[in-house]
Formats: sequence, structure tokens, C-alpha cells
Amino acid sequence: MSEQSEIRDLHSDTKREALLRLNNANARETSLLTSEHFDRLINSARLALFTPPAVALLLAFEDTDDYDGGHFLWFRGRLDRFLYIDRVVVAETWRRHGLARILYEDVFKRAILLGHSRIVCEVNVLPPNPVSDKFHQALGFEEIGRATINGGAKTVRYLAANL
Repeated sequence: MSEQSEIRDLHSDTKREALLRLNNANARETSLLTSEHFDRLINSARLALFTPPAVALLLAFEDTDDYDGGHFLWFRGRLDRFLYIDRVVVAETWRRHGLARILYEDVFKRAILLGHSRIVCEVNVLPPNPVSDKFHQALGFEEIGRATINGGAKTVRYLAANL
């Protein structure tokens, strides 16, 4: 396994600054974060994973985690038990190398060990994210709802995959 396909736990790692820069370079698809907010997300997340050297990141929350993200709360209001993928980010130069798939496959395995049978997430419709749409469809995710937020500036599709 190459270093880039190795998965590490971000809860106990110190590479947060580089991963925060990675997140913020992709804020259009995720959201812009301060260092303090990024640390709070990591500390609250059930799964905080990355591939060294800080080229891919994934944060996921269980339905019972202390998290107040709007999309997460949408799922919490409708589903009993789930693992919510809040964000997955891959550095532009490392895209199309299978890192997101490696992270998702690891999350699927961990979700089963945690007793989950469903993974959920959202994907932008506006602004469009066709690569993410194709990726999630290939992994078996199906749309279960939509929301328009930020005064109509953003629309998302809520997706779920059964394990």
C-alpha cells in the first residue's frame, strides 16, 4: 500500500494545518473553516480520516454525535440510525487516483463495525458537482431528498446507501 492509500486517524494526528488548507481550497464544494472550527469538527466526528501526506480527508458523524450541521440535522430529523459523511476532499493533483473510493470503502467497513446499515451524505446540485454525482451513484447512493439553502444560492441532494 503506498503512503497515499494509507488511511490514518486524524483524531490523533498533527497534520491538521495542511488538511485545513486542503479543505479551504475546496470550500465551494464543502465550506470554509477556521482552524478552531476544523478542530471542533474533528473532535466531534466519529470518523476523522486522512491519507498522507495530507492529500485526502473524510469526516463522518454518527446520528448520536454532538454536531449541529444543517445537513446532518436534516438526516437526524428523518432517519433513526446512520453514519453521515460530512465532507470528503481530495487534493486536485491526487484526484482520479482512487483515494475517495479507498476512504469510502474504509468508512463502509467501519460503519458496519459500529452497527450501522446506512451511510448518508449530500451532494451539490447548485453549484453542480457531476463528478461527485457519478461517484456516489457508482457506490449505490440514492437520492432521498433535496434542500435549497443560503437564500437559494445552493441546492443539495440528500443521498443514502444501504450497507
